[in-house]
Amino acid sequence: MKVNSTEFEARPSTPLDEVAFGRLVEGHRRELQVHCYRMLGSFEDAEDLVQETFLRAWRKRDTFEARSTFRAWLYRIATNACLDFLSRHPRQPRAGRSPLPTEAGPRPTTSDEVYWLQPYPDRLLEPAAPADAEPDAAVVAKETIELAFLVAIQHLPPRQRAVLILRDVLGWPAAEAAELLEVSVASANSALQRARANLKDHLPPRRIEWAPTEDPTDEERALLQRYMGVLERADTGAMAQLLREDIRITMPMPVPCVPGMPDPAWWDRSSFLASLRDVLDPGSPAYLGQWRSVPTRANRQPAAAHYVRRPGDTAFRPQVLEVLRIADGKIVEITAFEPDLFPAFGLPAAL
Repeated sequence: MKVNSTEFEARPSTPLDEVAFGRLVEGHRRELQVHCYRMLGSFEDAEDLVQETFLRAWRKRDTFEARSTFRAWLYRIATNACLDFLSRHPRQPRAGRSPLPTEAGPRPTTSDEVYWLQPYPDRLLEPAAPADAEPDAAVVAKETIELAFLVAIQHLPPRQRAVLILRDVLGWPAAEAAELLEVSVASANSALQRARANLKDHLPPRRIEWAPTEDPTDEERALLQRYMGVLERADTGAMAQLLREDIRITMPMPVPCVPGMPDPAWWDRSSFLASLRDVLDPGSPAYLGQWRSVPTRANRQPAAAHYVRRPGDTAFRPQVLEVLRIADGKIVEITAFEPDLFPAFGLPAAL
C-alpha cells in the first residue's frame, strides 16, 4: 500500500500497515535526525532518538487528527522523545579547564566543555533539507548547524533549548510551541526570551546573529589543503603560519582528566604546536607515524579526516577527525573528534 503524507493528512483514518507507515515516516528521517541532533548535540544519540520517534509514531498513529501536517506531528513526537531522553540522562557541560602549560605566561581559561558533542556529516544534511515549498526549507542552511551554535545551545536547559529551536530555527508560531510543551503562550514566550539571552552568553563573537551559510570559499578550500599538506610533510614551521594567535583547539572527551594533571583535550596555539612537533618527529618518544588526510565537511564547516601509518604498519589507519573554523584567512578554531564516526562520513577504514 503506497500512501504519501498529503494523502494521509487528508484521510488520517486511512488504515496503514507497518510497512506502508514505515515508508511514510522514512521520508522525514534526515530532517528529524538534524532536529534531534540540535536537541542532543550527539550524532549517535540523534540516530537512536529518530528510531524512538518512529516507534512512538507507529504506536500513536491513531491519534493523528490532521489538525497540523503529518510532518509537524512527527516533530512534536521527536521533540518530546528528546526531552524524555534528557530527563532520563541529564548532563551538564563540565567546568572549563586550562590548556597544557606553556612558557608564554598564565594559562587562559576555557569555556564550559560539552564533552558529548559529535560532528554531523554534511553529506547527510542535503537529504535533510525539505523542499523549497516547505516552511522549514532553510532549516539546515543556517549557521544553526555550526559547532559554535551546537555548543551554545547545549548550555540551555532542555525546555529552553526546545522552545528556541522550535521558534527561532523551525519558525513555529508561539501557540504551537506552547501546545507542544504543554504551557501557556506567555510561559513559552518567557522561556524563549530567557533562551535567547542565555544563548548570547555562550556564542563566540560575531555569532550572535546567524545568517544563511554559504558554500565553502576557494580560500577555505585552499587553506584546508595547506593544513593537510603541512601534516603530511611534518612541517610544523609552516603550520604556525596557518593559525591565528588566539586559536582554540579542543577535543570533547567523555571522561574527565585526572585532577592536577594537564588536560590533553585543550590546547592554545603554542601548546598545540609543541605537541605537534612531538608527534611528527621520528626521534620523539611521542612520534605517531606518517600522516595522510582526506578533506570532508561537517556542520557546514571544512573538516579533515586524518590517518596515520605507524612504524611497522603497511596501511594508514583512522586517527582523528578535525572540524575547522576559518576567518580572515586563518584557522581560528579546531575541534578534534575520535575517528568513530568515519563510517558516517563515508570515509574509508584505511588508506
